[in-house]
Amino acid sequence: MFLKKLYIHNDDTLIREIKFHKGINLIIDETKTSDRKESGNNVGKTTVLRLVDFCLGGKGENIYKDPEFKEKGSNTTIENFLKSNNIIITLVLKEDLELETSNEIIIRRNFLSRKNKIQEINREYYNNTEFPKKLKELIFKSRTPKPTFRQIIAKNIRDEKARLINTIKVLHPNTTREEYEALYFFWLGIPLDDAERKQQLHSLIKIEEDLQRRLRKEYTLSKIEQSLIIINRNIEQLEKKKAQFNLNEDYESDLEKLNQIKSKINRLSTHISQLELRKELIVESKEELENEIANINVDQIKYLYNEASILIPELQKSFEDTLRFHNEMLIEKKNYITKELPEIEKKIKILNQDIRNLISEEKELSKLLQKSGALEELEKIVLELNKYYEQKGNLEEQKRLWNQTISNIKKYKEELDRIDKNITSKEDLLNERITIFNKYFSSISQKLYGEQFVLSYDKNEKGFELNISTVSGNPGTGKKKGQIAAFDLAYIQFADELGINCLHFILHDQIENVHDNQITSLLNEIVSNINCQYVLPVLRDKLPEDVDVEKYKILSLSQEEKLFKI
Repeated sequence: MFLKKLYIHNDDTLIREIKFHKGINLIIDETKTSDRKESGNNVGKTTVLRLVDFCLGGKGENIYKDPEFKEKGSNTTIENFLKSNNIIITLVLKEDLELETSNEIIIRRNFLSRKNKIQEINREYYNNTEFPKKLKELIFKSRTPKPTFRQIIAKNIRDEKARLINTIKVLHPNTTREEYEALYFFWLGIPLDDAERKQQLHSLIKIEEDLQRRLRKEYTLSKIEQSLIIINRNIEQLEKKKAQFNLNEDYESDLEKLNQIKSKINRLSTHISQLELRKELIVESKEELENEIANINVDQIKYLYNEASILIPELQKSFEDTLRFHNEMLIEKKNYITKELPEIEKKIKILNQDIRNLISEEKELSKLLQKSGALEELEKIVLELNKYYEQKGNLEEQKRLWNQTISNIKKYKEELDRIDKNITSKEDLLNERITIFNKYFSSISQKLYGEQFVLSYDKNEKGFELNISTVSGNPGTGKKKGQIAAFDLAYIQFADELGINCLHFILHDQIENVHDNQITSLLNEIVSNINCQYVLPVLRDKLPEDVDVEKYKILSLSQEEKLFKI
């Protein structure tokens, strides 16, 4: 799919129409950075990228909550403008720009909510869950849950910090290796039907292992089994003593019923305790995720910021943006973990009612037995037996829970092993696909830097992982932007050779951080030979003089002519 047009309009007025073409598409900021009074910001050049991202399922808040609009009142001005005027963004994607009859996808979104919300694909409304799924189906011809549509296109829209400093680690820093594995295989055109199930299994195993840690604090399985042997021996001895008393048949029967009821009450109480424990574990996991939403690892972000500051002198992302991005990635995990809670609470309610009924029976039998006149010594035996039966019930429930969690982990790991074996069986195909990709990747990097970048993979207990290096070692920091450009362009060539559905456009912010020589090679030589669109927002006076700006320009912005014209 290619970008055809982007419209900014409300019900009555067309504010902006941007037409895209094949090859280089420059969004030019005419601000003169030689004039110290002009910042080169706040005209909306990066916002074009974010509007495309918004139409492809992005949240859209970075359009008006970004450092680009930090001066007093400006973010509120943009937000009010977008919402008060019901600004609608329309993006038209086309399968082949050179074939008039080729398929188109028309996406319309606005910034309002509830009944005033517009979120359409080809004139049909989709809710927040259905919207990205439909785009994935239309663009990538896939209905598999993982990887998500937003994960797949992360490398095509490089306007966020992680995507600007990392070539293939383009998702949130907390993304698991299992999620990346599913994404990498999808990029390489290798289907993993069990990708979502693999991620679920890792979550389920973690919950069971947490439960085992809690159980181990009270009893190990070995301690439970040995304790039960001793308790059963004591019960057997006391039952023999009790049998020596010459009691009437009703008394014996009622006493046995009473002991059974007490044993049931103990077992149910223990079962409730374990359900409460499991509920507590799930709630704690939920709270951990919520705390992680609110309390992001500052040291980690500081490290990323320090690294990014070397690569990107003028960062355009705030801590709040990173935190919000972090939060959104955790919400799906929280929903999955807590889905078991309603069923647990229902079981606890039912068991509590059962205990109340049994306690009522216990009281009636106790009254009856008291009237029968139990012998003092027999009462002591019965009390001791009840104590042991209570301990036995508790230990048996603990043992049941231990055996259950051991069985669950074994079952989950066996299923995980089957999935991993299926993935491992694709290793030869993976190696073959990477070889094809490197044909293009190394060629582009050779043209840019005179050295060849290489994509490779590692395999460990958690699965496969992709890495990038050069034939002679890792690239220096100054080459990172060029490496990203080479990777993105090579991927389109690779996908076209193998007939893999992909987006044929790359939106790349802050390209001016690449050296002039490489910018010239990209714009004047490399991109023109690739079936793609390379969309770049850039200050005019940051481009090399030998780049024909007028030839590639699709939009010109300035302090007098801003994107939204406000």
